[in-house]
Amino acid sequence: MKGIRDSQLWPIAEKVEAGERLTFAEGLILYQTRDLPGLMRLANRVREKKHGHKTYFVHSIRVSQTNICYVGCTFCAFQRKFGEEGAWDWDVEEVVAWVRERYQPGLTEIHMTAGHHPKRPFSYYLDLVRALKASFPGVQVKAWTAAEIHHFSKIARLPYKEVLQALKEAGLDAMPGGGAEIFAERVRKEIARAKVSAEGWLLIHRTAHELGIPTNATMLYGHIETLEERLDHMDRLRRLQDETGGFMSFIPLAFQPDGNLLAKQLGKREFTTGLDDLRNLAVARLYLDNIPHIKGYWATLTPELAQVSLDWGVTDIDGTLIEERIVHMAGSPTPKGLSKRELAEIIRKAGRIPVERDALYREIRVWDSVAAPLAEGGTQGA
Repeated sequence: MKGIRDSQLWPIAEKVEAGERLTFAEGLILYQTRDLPGLMRLANRVREKKHGHKTYFVHSIRVSQTNICYVGCTFCAFQRKFGEEGAWDWDVEEVVAWVRERYQPGLTEIHMTAGHHPKRPFSYYLDLVRALKASFPGVQVKAWTAAEIHHFSKIARLPYKEVLQALKEAGLDAMPGGGAEIFAERVRKEIARAKVSAEGWLLIHRTAHELGIPTNATMLYGHIETLEERLDHMDRLRRLQDETGGFMSFIPLAFQPDGNLLAKQLGKREFTTGLDDLRNLAVARLYLDNIPHIKGYWATLTPELAQVSLDWGVTDIDGTLIEERIVHMAGSPTPKGLSKRELAEIIRKAGRIPVERDALYREIRVWDSVAAPLAEGGTQGA
């Protein structure tokens, strides 16, 4: 491939052209190369072979029914205890009312994650899914991470399969990918000691896939992990995807250094650099050959860097969000939501084709021009 200066990348480029899988050692070369333009070209080559110029986004709302949580992850600025300032804990009717107040025409996805509440019974979560599906017909519910499913299993005293089956019967359409953090035990013991183990996280997703529930996967990076541990994380996801094929996307999430214990312990105030973010996305696109989409989550990257990332292997920039709270409580300087118009403009100005999708990556419409779809009932907040 033309334009690659690092000779260590040449055999990797040959494998990319041939559609062959990269080894762990080759993944480390990608993390260590100084030839960033060459890395970008390789990731973009894979991106365009898989999806051409199409880039996806979803009209979604982010819901967190509570921020009360007993887990105590050191990287989290979202969690609160009972009675603590800033805590909230909504009943089912309050969640429905909160969504209704912010509902926009054409809303496709309700994305729901929250704290590990120590007192809510499992029936509450089933009732919540049923209420949202009944109140907003046609809207898909993508809810609760594997960490939360593990919590539900404990409070209900049921195996993962029965918990997931009950949620599916209540109307759950898909699962987000949070709670993965970093799979390496060394890191997990320090930043998420009381959360589901790496093995538990993977088992929950395997079980969801077996039940026909598609899921996503994340990785939290930019704190105490090594490059080898990042790649090990991706390797475990790649192996599970070989078995099940149930992951729709991989979302690297940059550590946000405000308002959490881990940042204080590390004396860390700076955010990850743009080049680290872009390199991470490119390595993910090249290494995770069997996961359809790499997502450049604009809420942590910033809209501007998410736009640049479309040349670094990214084919999805997430969605409208509508009042995202979790990363913003940790200091993300980005807006709490963007309109469909704004997302389509970000994609179009990067020379890509904006495609509005649903929670399952089914195409809703291709935005050939930014203004055209607004004639279908969209509003300024669409």
